[in-house]
Amino acid sequence: MTLNNFKQHPSNTYKRLSTIEVKVGNLVIGGNYPIRIQTMTTTDTMETQASVEQSIRCINAGAELIRLTAPSKKEAENLLQIKNELKKRGYEIPLIADIHYTPNAAEIAARIIEKVRINPGNYIDKKNFKQIEYTDIDYKKEIEKIRIKFLPLVKICKENGTAMRIGTNHGSLSDRILSRYGDTPMGMVESAMEFLRIALEENFNQIILSMKASNPLIMVQAYRVLVTKMQEEFGFCFPLHLGVTEAGDGEDGRVKSAIGIGTLLEEGIGDTIRVSLTEDPEFEVPNLEPY
Repeated sequence: MTLNNFKQHPSNTYKRLSTIEVKVGNLVIGGNYPIRIQTMTTTDTMETQASVEQSIRCINAGAELIRLTAPSKKEAENLLQIKNELKKRGYEIPLIADIHYTPNAAEIAARIIEKVRINPGNYIDKKNFKQIEYTDIDYKKEIEKIRIKFLPLVKICKENGTAMRIGTNHGSLSDRILSRYGDTPMGMVESAMEFLRIALEENFNQIILSMKASNPLIMVQAYRVLVTKMQEEFGFCFPLHLGVTEAGDGEDGRVKSAIGIGTLLEEGIGDTIRVSLTEDPEFEVPNLEPY
């Protein structure tokens, strides 16, 4: 078989998954737009200058979005200082706040920066490592608790034009999800879908999803299940952020990320990526290598 014949063979035809467009600051993610590359700072978000300098190094290396951790209200508030300093230096890159356990920090950040990432496994639920038996009625009551605590963030994002990433982590699934679905790709998917359904009921769709795991095989399976679930339930797909959690450093981290991210990209799945390494974040960007 010649190279031309190989390219034309139906089983080797690349087709990117069709997703809706989500605006994140001056970038659009999804649709027919390029696959966006992002990274995450390792500085203390309260250290404005250090965070700005590291962000600039990442931008110069090719990052198109920068994520910063905001574990409490004070870090969320300081995102404004970081954003203003970057703007003063001529950088208009979209910033993402990374939120886990503190809804009030997410609500502050959503008024300041372009995108908020929440983890549905610990944004509202508390982890007690308990197996809980739920009736369908009891489970619906738990979803209603999520709705009450999650709706304020949805409304703030709508009012401020802030995008959201609902990002499931395999290692932080809630007791509720584990009790209902087990430690499975479907459990990862439902963890995000519960939040997504609430947002859609409020007519908010500027959302990106992710299914991250430290095991590339689990990560790949979860994204495939998610795509199928969205197509069946909504008839369309939201943009997907790809990444292997805690991939490590050096060659090992790059190989793990290449297996997970590369497999899905080859299938046409993925609109934005991060190669998560335990190195300085600028080395996560393809334009810069540490060797």
